[in-house]
Amino acid sequence: MKKFLFMAWLPIGRLVFVLALISVAGVITACGGGTESESVDSKPLVIYSGRSESLVGPVIAQFSEFTGIEVQVNYGSTGPLAATLLEEGSNTPADIFFAQDPGGLGTVSEMLDGLPSEVVERVPDWARSPENKWVGISGRARVLVYGTDSLSEADLPRSIADLTDPKWKGKLGWAPGNSSFQAMVTGMRKIWGESGTREWLEGIVANKPREYPNNSSQVAAAADGEIEIGMVNHYYLYRFLAEEGDGFKARNWFTPEEDPGSIVLVAGAGILKASDNKDAAVRFFEFMLSSVGQQFFATQTHEYPLIEGVVTDRGLPSLDSLAKPSIDLSTLGDLESTQQLLRDVGALP
Repeated sequence: MKKFLFMAWLPIGRLVFVLALISVAGVITACGGGTESESVDSKPLVIYSGRSESLVGPVIAQFSEFTGIEVQVNYGSTGPLAATLLEEGSNTPADIFFAQDPGGLGTVSEMLDGLPSEVVERVPDWARSPENKWVGISGRARVLVYGTDSLSEADLPRSIADLTDPKWKGKLGWAPGNSSFQAMVTGMRKIWGESGTREWLEGIVANKPREYPNNSSQVAAAADGEIEIGMVNHYYLYRFLAEEGDGFKARNWFTPEEDPGSIVLVAGAGILKASDNKDAAVRFFEFMLSSVGQQFFATQTHEYPLIEGVVTDRGLPSLDSLAKPSIDLSTLGDLESTQQLLRDVGALP
């Protein structure tokens, strides 16, 4: 079996380097010295990826090296790629849709084929489609990121609902165009209802939050004191900590109330019904949900692994300890209504 070359993609942080070496050793042991498959699919596996190349390119390359399967990846944002799939319909060249969030997968759920039970059963029930149309690859908790120069944990709200308090006026950041934020708001509509969600959004808009294009810029803004609190996915902070050390002046706050602000989303994928390369597609899922695939996400992108026995980033609270609301992630596909609501309250143009 070939060794997986993690070191080519390691972040600067020494801790992550050490953890990656540990993960490589664990994978070699777990695989028991097996060999690569002698059969190589001649047809390229085509993936539409709503996850960026910088995040998932290395692990996709590892899959291709290990299996001998050629992979062609069309990278883009999850929403536009879902729209492309809907437009292409049964003529799509895509075999797999790898989405940043369950909302994107829900948008094209009718185009997705069923996954084998032995694949989806590797992850918890909450992290997969009830119909086995898609499966989570990694977990992504919604959190509040805060600047440590201006706030301590004692100052922080117990719920995202508290951010509408006028005391936060001019101190918040958000990225209403971000797909994970929109997936959270879609979950909010399920949990709080349409009127409750509208009321929350109007309260946030009234507090005049600074708008950012993405999560990482909010984390940087919190550390720089430009904002006091941002609304992000948990793993962006850990990338900054890996590169800049513990002196980085921002931290995550996992809100203790079971509300939409503490939802745990997944980045997940499904196989297109139109695919004529489904055997190779299933092998992709088997690799991503293997110990080596999951260890990549745990140590390189700082996300939550979805199978047991994988070492996570230091300081990252366990999934079981989070106050995540009970919600069926497969119901988050109505992004169009969420986007319209964001436009109605002035959060989107």
